[in-house]
Amino acid sequence: MNDTIEIIGDGSVIQHGKENDRVYLMSLKGNANVTLDKIKELANSNGYSKIFCKIPKSTAPIFFAKGYLLEAYIPKFYNKQEDVFFVSKFLNSDRLLNIEKSQLLSLNKLLSNRPKRKTKKDEKGYKARRLDNTDVDQITQIYRDVFVSYPFPIHNPGYIHKTMAENIQYYGVEKDGKLVALSSAEIDAKGKNAEMTDFATNVSHQGNNLSSLLLEVMEKAMKKQGIKTLYTIARLNSIPMNKTFLRFGYEYSGTLMKNTNIAGKIESMNVYYKHL
Repeated sequence: MNDTIEIIGDGSVIQHGKENDRVYLMSLKGNANVTLDKIKELANSNGYSKIFCKIPKSTAPIFFAKGYLLEAYIPKFYNKQEDVFFVSKFLNSDRLLNIEKSQLLSLNKLLSNRPKRKTKKDEKGYKARRLDNTDVDQITQIYRDVFVSYPFPIHNPGYIHKTMAENIQYYGVEKDGKLVALSSAEIDAKGKNAEMTDFATNVSHQGNNLSSLLLEVMEKAMKKQGIKTLYTIARLNSIPMNKTFLRFGYEYSGTLMKNTNIAGKIESMNVYYKHL
């Protein structure tokens, strides 16, 4: 059962449920205090162990006054003007048990010795393109094969159809007429930003830099559409994915500790961004 997405307060959008054991404030609208009161009530009644919020910087003092801590940020996020802050409150100290220490130390080494962009090689018959409704069955099959769990219902064809008609563009890599790798761009047209996310490669095709091929195609598409800021929330445990974004010039700006249920367990996530 995936977590629920709903609207509360003056139009704020949240996601919550036992899958991620949290409330995620995805979009803040109207009175921040009203939204926070409803989130607190929801978290307490369900026993969630974390509240995670994506908010404009100007509203951050309200959250800090209520005990929230800054975990990451992206400068000039909204229409290349106002910063976004990722703030969190841990409601149960057990949430912070078994922090991925070795992975954090590996990240430190990675950031200290930033990987360079690889020379473009022959793509071995792989071709990337934007996907449409005719690809949905293949999309969901790859996501089922790659991810045991995921914070959003990408295994569900109905969800893919719905989001494809709204604000998410899906991209894929084909070989011999069959999809073998995927990604998506979740677009905020008003704020002129896009999250580069949902990267997945069929196991038998891993090691061919298909994430880089997808990212290159997606960046060109976003630039043509007038998007100003790109970002991603990448798994701390996936060093290859972190390397991909660093090679493409993305900047690391924080780690969301024990934030997301992905691949069967709750993991920490790294935030990266890039201005076009």
